[in-house]
Amino acid sequence: MAEATPTNVTDLLVNTIKTLAMDAVQAADSGHPGMPMGMADAASVLWADLLTVDPAEPTWFDRDRFVLSAGHGSMLIYSLLHLSGFDLPLSELRRFRQLGSKTPGHPEHGLTPGVETTTGPLGQGFANAVGMAMAEAHLAARYNRGELQVIDHMTWGICSDGDLQEGVASEAATLAGHLGLGKLVFLYDDNGITIEGKTELAWSESVPQRFEAYGWHVSTVDGHDRHAVAQALIAARAETRRPSLICCKTHIGHGSPNKQDTAAAHGSPLGHAEIALTKEKLGWPTEPTFLVPDEAVAAFDALRARGALARSEHDQMMRRYAEAHPELHAELVRVIAGELPSDLAAAIPPAPEKPMATRVASGKVINALAPRLPELWGGSADLAGSTKTLIDKAHSFSRFDRAGKNLHFGIREHGMAAIVNGMALHGGVIPYGATFLTFSDYMRGALRLSALMKQRAIHVLTHDSIFLGEDGPTHQSVEHAMALRLIPGMTVMRPADFRETAEAWLFALSNRGPTCLLLTRQDLPLVPGTGPQLVRGGYVVRDVPHPDLVLIGTGSELHLCAAAAELLAAEGLAARVVSMPSIETFLAQPEPYRDEVLPPTVLVRISVEAGVTHGWERIVGPFGASIGIDRFGESAPAEVLAEHFGFTAANVAEVAREALADLPVQVQAMKERLG
Repeated sequence: MAEATPTNVTDLLVNTIKTLAMDAVQAADSGHPGMPMGMADAASVLWADLLTVDPAEPTWFDRDRFVLSAGHGSMLIYSLLHLSGFDLPLSELRRFRQLGSKTPGHPEHGLTPGVETTTGPLGQGFANAVGMAMAEAHLAARYNRGELQVIDHMTWGICSDGDLQEGVASEAATLAGHLGLGKLVFLYDDNGITIEGKTELAWSESVPQRFEAYGWHVSTVDGHDRHAVAQALIAARAETRRPSLICCKTHIGHGSPNKQDTAAAHGSPLGHAEIALTKEKLGWPTEPTFLVPDEAVAAFDALRARGALARSEHDQMMRRYAEAHPELHAELVRVIAGELPSDLAAAIPPAPEKPMATRVASGKVINALAPRLPELWGGSADLAGSTKTLIDKAHSFSRFDRAGKNLHFGIREHGMAAIVNGMALHGGVIPYGATFLTFSDYMRGALRLSALMKQRAIHVLTHDSIFLGEDGPTHQSVEHAMALRLIPGMTVMRPADFRETAEAWLFALSNRGPTCLLLTRQDLPLVPGTGPQLVRGGYVVRDVPHPDLVLIGTGSELHLCAAAAELLAAEGLAARVVSMPSIETFLAQPEPYRDEVLPPTVLVRISVEAGVTHGWERIVGPFGASIGIDRFGESAPAEVLAEHFGFTAANVAEVAREALADLPVQVQAMKERLG
C-alpha cells in the first residue's frame, strides 16, 4: 500500500480527514470539501482528546453528544466516524451521496451510526444542541444523587458562518446564554467564506461580541493551531456557568494551493488537478484514493479506550444506583427506553358537561398526566396563558432550577421548535412546545425536520382558525392545518371536544413521530359518539341504517355536522356523521376500514373545516362538496364570523341538500365524460 509521509501522527490524522473529503466529493462529483479541510485540525483535537463516546455502543445514553450543525461539511463527520471505529466502513465513504448509502449529502439521524441529528438547513443543528444540553441538565437534576452522577455528559458542536447568520441559531443562542448551559460548547468555523464569496458581502458584525452579549463564554483561536484549540476546549469544559463558543479562525479548503480561502472550495469538487497538487503539498500519494493509513485509525485509540472505560464505569454506577434508589432507577430506565406507564388513560378526568375550548381541555389533560409522566416537559413561546400549557404547581426550568418542568422559550417560535427537536433527540424526555397555529409558519423548518427524523416532539398549536376572532386575519389560521398535513410523517390532530383532545394527547405520547395538536380558542360542546377511535384518524360518531350522505367534520366544525344531521333528519334525509381529526392517519388505514367509514356507495360527502378546502377532495370524492374558507378572514367576534362565512348548521344542511339535488346531474356528466 502506498504510504503517506506526514511529520507526525496528528498530522497524518488531519491529512487523512482532508484527503477523504477531497476524494469522496470528487468521486460523487458533488459536495463540500472546503469545510472538512478547514476544520480537520480543530475537529481532530476534540475527538481525539475530549469527546467521550463508545463507537461499540453508539446509543449508550450517557455519551457526549456531538452535533455537526454545518451539515454541508458532512465528510468531516463521516471521516471521524469511520476512523474512530463506528460502524461506517470505508465502502460507505466511497459511496458518498449515492442512493442507499449511509453517507448522504447531509448527515441524517437514524441512518448513520454516531450521527446525533439531521443537519444541513443551517442553524437547526445549533438549536438542536441547545435542546440536548437542556435535556441533560434537566435529567441530571432529577436523577443524580450524591456521587451517583448517572447523567453527566457534554454537548459539543461545530457551527459555521451560515449557521450563525440564520435567525434560528440566534434564537437558540440567546436562550442558552440566559439559561447558563455550561455543558454546551461549540467550535465556530470562522473561515469568512459562504457560497457567494466572502462573508463581508453581507455580514460585518462581531460574532464574539454578539455571543458575549448573549451571556456566552467566548474565546478566539487559530483553528489550525491544535495546541491552542485544545487549551480553548479544556477551558470551555471547565466553564460550568456559561455555554462556550470557540471562534476558530480557519482557511476553507486548507492546504489547497489554488482554492484555499475561496468560494470555489465551498460547494464544489476541487477537481482532479487541484487534488493532485494538494496531496503533493501534504506529502500524500495521489493513488490510491481513499487512503486510510493504520496510524490514522490508531490516532483514535484514546477515544475508543476512553469511551469503553466511561461506559463500563457508568454501567457499574447504574448498578449501585439501582440498589440505592430502586424506584428512581426503574423510572430512569423506562424514560430512557421511551416507554410509557401502562395506566395513563386512567389519569384522564371525566369530560365536563359544559362547553370547553380544546386548548383548555388540553391544559387539563397535561396537568392530569404530568404527575404520572415525569418525562413530560415543555412550555410556550411566551403564550402559556393562552395555550394553557403550564403544569400547575411546577417550577420553571432556569439556571437556578434545572428540575423545573415549565419551559419559557420567549418569543422565539423557530428556536423553540428546533430546541424541542433536540430534547427529543437527546432522549429521556417527551418535550412539547406551544404557540398559536398561525405562527407555525415561523416554525416550519424545524417541524419538517422533526418529521424527517421521526422524533416524538409534540407541537401544541392553539387559536386554530378564523374563530380566533377580533385579532383578525393576521392571526387567523386558514391554510395552516392543510399545510402541516403536507409534511410527510407529520401527524396533525384537530380534536373536536374534550374527549377527542384527551385521546389526541394519548396518541401523541405514544406516537414515535411528531404530532401537531390543533386546538380552539372558543368553547365547544361535547359531541355524542366521540372517543378512542380517534387513533384511526376518522370514525363514525352518528350512524343511520341507510345513509343518503356523509357529513365529515374536524375540530370545531364537528358539532355543526351533528346539528346539521338532525336538521336533515327532520326532512327525511339520513346523514351519517364522521369525525376526521387526522386526514393523513385516516388515509393510512386499510382500505376495508376506510370503506366502512365512507361507504363507496354513498356518493355525497360534505366536509366541513374552517380552513382551505384544498386537499379535501381526497375525502369527499367527485360528487361531494367542501365547506371551508379559501380566503383570509376578518376582524370580528367569532360568532359573527361563523355566520358571515357559513359555518352554521343551517348552511351545512343547505349545502348537503344542494349536493343531493345535483347528484344525478353530476353522475350523468361524468358518464358522458367517460364515454
